[in-house]
Order: sequence, then C-alpha cells, then structure tokens
Amino acid sequence: MLKQFMVNEEDAIMVQEAPLRETVITVFKKMGVNDADSALAADVLVTADMRGVETHGVSNMLRGYIAGYGNGTLNPNPDWKIVRETGATANIDCDAGLGIIVAPKAMEIAIEKAKNTGVGMVTMRNARHMGMASYHAMMALEHDMIGVSMTSCPPGVLPTFGAEPRLGTNPIALAAPADKEPPFVFDAAMSAVAGNKLGLARRLDSKLLPGWVANAEGEPIMEETDPPAPGYEGPASGYLLPVGGTRELGSHKGYGLMAIVDILGGILSGGGYGANPGRPNFGHMVAA
Repeated sequence: MLKQFMVNEEDAIMVQEAPLRETVITVFKKMGVNDADSALAADVLVTADMRGVETHGVSNMLRGYIAGYGNGTLNPNPDWKIVRETGATANIDCDAGLGIIVAPKAMEIAIEKAKNTGVGMVTMRNARHMGMASYHAMMALEHDMIGVSMTSCPPGVLPTFGAEPRLGTNPIALAAPADKEPPFVFDAAMSAVAGNKLGLARRLDSKLLPGWVANAEGEPIMEETDPPAPGYEGPASGYLLPVGGTRELGSHKGYGLMAIVDILGGILSGGGYGANPGRPNFGHMVAA
C-alpha cells in the first residue's frame, strides 16, 4: 500500500495470526453469529491482513460490522436462499447477511456449477459488505479455475462531470491459476482510491493526493489536501473520483467500469444498482 495508508512503526501493535483469528471469531459469536460463520468471517478478515490489504482487514472493518449488527442493518443469522437457478447460474437473496459470510458460499455454488457445465455465475441481492473481493475470486484457484468477483456498492463516487455521488467504488477482482507460478490476482476499486483507504488516511492523518477527491461542486482537487477534506464528509467516500481522476486523464473509463459492475452485481441480481436502493444494500456477483 502507499505510505499514506501505512501505520507508523512506533504506533503499530503487532499480533500473531492465530490469536487474532480467535479474537475475531469470539467477537462475531458475541454478535450472535453461529460458530461456522464466525470462523468464515474471521478467515476473510485475517486473510486480508495477511495479504497486506489492511483496508479490508480486522482493524479497519470489524468495528463497522459490529456497528451493523448492533443497529440492525446486519442480520447475524440470515435465511439466505436461492430464488432463481439454472444449470450454470443462481440468484441469491442474502436476507441482509454480511457478504464476507454469504459470498464465499455463493462462490462454492459457482464452482460446483463450473465443474458440471464449464462456467458458474451467482448474483446476490439484499446483501451487505463483501470484504476483500479477491478472497472470493481466489477460491476458484484451488479447483484450477479462474475466479471473478465484483460488488455494486452504495454511492460514494462522482460520475465524470458530476457533483453528486451516483456510483459505488465497485471493485473488480479476478484470480487465475498459473501452473507452477504464483496465481495472477487482480483486485481493485474502480474509484481513483478505495473508500476504505480514505478511512485509513483519516485515522493516520495523512494527506490526500491530487485527483482522489473533488470539492462540493464536483471539481477535482488537483493538489495535496489535509483532512478534513471534502472526501471525508458523510460516508467514508462522499466525493471520490473515478479511476483517472479527471476527464482528461480518463475518468470516464473508470465511470464506465463502475456502471458495468452496477449492471452485473446490482441490476442483474434483481436488487437494483448502487444508488437505488442505496446504503446499506450491496449487490454482488461471483463466477468461476
């Protein structure tokens, strides 16, 4: 990660993987999540930290999940179900279940369908945060398959030339096996910088780089800014810009990719796109 998002060594508290995992499991159980789902959720979060994706690891995400269980926007024991299915596809209503718990199960369905038909694709609606998108895509690697994962997020990013958020950060992940070499893994938000990274920057009091956020009129800020900056208003992202930052640098391309994710993860799932129904809903798509 960029130095803006790295905790200073003198402030960092280092912990071992095993006790961290056990602590996270205990926290999820305290929230009313069953044993198996607690272990799965902990694995997603700890794996993110172990891969250096601290934006989606324990310290940056667990507090938000606890808040969601506390205020009722997260269902600790969702009655998720397949509502539409074909030989190669399935559509799931997640019943407000946390995506880091439901999405791996959806990916297992996609992998099984791919074994039978060559490809499997599962969409999810009425879902919540998916965590590190590449976790789900990488599940396919164990079966010598290519995995794809994407999520249609609530709005926090401005369209090119726009002044009101209409798009989510809408990450895309793809994992492909590479025989004896390490697998190819791509995982990135389609915004200039991930919304969770703004949260890290706020915690670390780090500067925002040019082209990351815009002002309240939608004009890209093209110099370093100190927090609080417009990007810190409201949700974690509020005034984020698409990949490219400005029209001249190709922000319309990031805008288009976000729209594609809204179509595949949101509209195709039957749940609507990021801005409609909006927070706290997410729509996901996984494929193998």
